[in-house]
Amino acid sequence: MFMALPSFLTLYNELISTPTISNVTNEELDYSNKPLIDKLASWFEDLGFTVDIQPVPNTRHKFNMLATYSNSENTTQGGLLLSGHSDTVPFDEGQWTKDPFKLTEENNKLYGLGTADMKGFFAFILDALRDIDLKTLSKPIYVLATADEETSMAGAAFFAQNTKLQPDCTIIGEPTSLIPIRAHKGFISNSIKVIGKSGHSSDPDKGINAIEVMNLVIERLLVLKQKFKEQYHNDGFSVPYPTLNLGVIHGGDAANRICGCCELVIDIRVLPNNDVDSLYHTLCEALQPVMDKYPNRIAIEYEVAPIPGYECKKDHPVLQHIETLVGHSAQTVNYSTEAPYLNQISPTIVLGPGSIEQAHQPDEFISMDFLKPTKKTIEQLIKDFCL
Repeated sequence: MFMALPSFLTLYNELISTPTISNVTNEELDYSNKPLIDKLASWFEDLGFTVDIQPVPNTRHKFNMLATYSNSENTTQGGLLLSGHSDTVPFDEGQWTKDPFKLTEENNKLYGLGTADMKGFFAFILDALRDIDLKTLSKPIYVLATADEETSMAGAAFFAQNTKLQPDCTIIGEPTSLIPIRAHKGFISNSIKVIGKSGHSSDPDKGINAIEVMNLVIERLLVLKQKFKEQYHNDGFSVPYPTLNLGVIHGGDAANRICGCCELVIDIRVLPNNDVDSLYHTLCEALQPVMDKYPNRIAIEYEVAPIPGYECKKDHPVLQHIETLVGHSAQTVNYSTEAPYLNQISPTIVLGPGSIEQAHQPDEFISMDFLKPTKKTIEQLIKDFCL
C-alpha cells in the first residue's frame, strides 16, 4: 500500500523552501540540488514509481532524477515523459518583498523563487498523478528532474546522451502560459581576450594597446553581425536571423598606462537549423585577420557549452495533437530550454503553467488561475499517451 501524498500546496511549499540556486561564477551561490531530488524521489516512490538518481558529471554535486511507472517489463519504449529542471537562478535580495524560499499565497498568486520557473511543475505532476489509477496504464510514464538548466544544461545533456528511453512524447513544463512552444533559438557565449603589452602612455610605440586591438576585433564582429542577418532567415521567429550581441567589455586600469588586457563577452542566438560548431568556426574565421596581425595575443573561449536551437515541425502529429488538446496554436520563442537535448530522444514540446514574464524576476509568482487547467492538461496527456 502506497503512502498518501501531502496536499498540493504543501508539495509546492516544500519545493520552494528547498534552495536549488545554480551559479557558475560564485561557488557560494551554487547549491546542490540533492535535497530537492531526494524529496521528489520519496514522493514518486510513494506513488509506486521506480526512481533512479543519477549524478551529473562535471558539476558541483548535482543530480538528475528519473521516476518510471510501468505495468509491464517495458520501461523504456513509448509513453509520456514529463520533464522539468530542479534549479533556479539567484535572487536579487534587495528587490524581493516576499521570502523567496517560502510559498506565499496572496491576491490569487503563489509567490516564491521557482514558482513559475519551474520547480512548481513537479507539484502539478504529483497532484495529477494522485487522481489517476496508474494500474490502468498500458504504456510507461516517466518524470525527469534535471540539474543546472539555468547555467550549463549539464543535466539534460547528460541524460540525453546516456538514456535508453524512447517516449512517444516529451513535455517540458517551462512557463508558457499553457501555450505550446515548438521552436526556440540556441545560445553561444564566447569570451574574446586580447593580451597586449602594457607601458607608460607617454610612449605608445613601446607597448601594444589591448583596447585598440579589441577595437579591430569589434569592427570584424559588426561585419559578422550583418552577415548573419543577410545569410540566415527563419520566418517562424519575430527576430528571424541569428543575433550577435556585444555584452560585456573590460579593459585597462589607468589613464596613463597602455592597456595590457581587454576582454569582451559576446552572445550569439542561433536559429534551429544553425550548427553551433559551424558558427563558432565562422566566428574564428572572421577574427583571423586580426589574429594574424597580432599572433598569440587573441584567445577565443566558450563561456559555457553552446546550446543548440530546437524545432518540432509544424506538421508533426504529436504537436498537432497537443495543439488540439490545449486549444492553442504552437509558437516560437527567443529564449532557450532543454528541448534540443530531449528532442534527440522523443518529439518534444515545451508546455507549462505560469508566464515567462515572471521568470528571473523579483517576487516571482504564478497565477492560481493556472491550477485547475494545468492539472486537467497533465491528466489528459497521461491518458492520451499512456492508456
